[in-house]
Amino acid sequence: MASKLLLLVVFVFDLIAFALAVAAEQRRAKAHIAQDATQSYCVYDSDIATGLGVGSFLLLMASQVLIMVASRCLCCGRALRPRGSRAWSICLFITCWVTFFIAEVCLLAGSVRNAYHTKYRTFMIETPPSCEILRKGVFGAGAAFVIFTGIVSELYYVAYSKSNEDQLPYARDTGVRMGNL
Repeated sequence: MASKLLLLVVFVFDLIAFALAVAAEQRRAKAHIAQDATQSYCVYDSDIATGLGVGSFLLLMASQVLIMVASRCLCCGRALRPRGSRAWSICLFITCWVTFFIAEVCLLAGSVRNAYHTKYRTFMIETPPSCEILRKGVFGAGAAFVIFTGIVSELYYVAYSKSNEDQLPYARDTGVRMGNL
């Protein structure tokens, strides 16, 4: 039987990670060109999206670690019984790791790129500086894959628990009988 407490904790972690990723998308850095008497330079607003993205990254990683420790990462422990829930467990395990990897890459790349600010200045006679910012949708993609990862990881854990329960003991005769016939 799947642990309801573990499923609840993982759901809460994934929900908070999703909310942080959406907030990071809304609060990503924006830039505008400011001018002095002789030069132009980029001015960036708040950099809170980097922290929100890293928080989402860490919470998603914590939920993935909880699921994998609880299921012994599908590779440790006793073998699962060959039936339908075992096949689902293997498919969901692979899908869970793929969506997790995509979500983590989006969140980490978005956080790093959002923290990057150009530092150079130009004189008035040159072209204005390129104020590079994070493209719209990177944290949004990360948030979508956080949801996918949360759904697939919980389905994986339930399928794993179902295939792991009611394992039958060895039903054949294991020794030589010494009694009367």
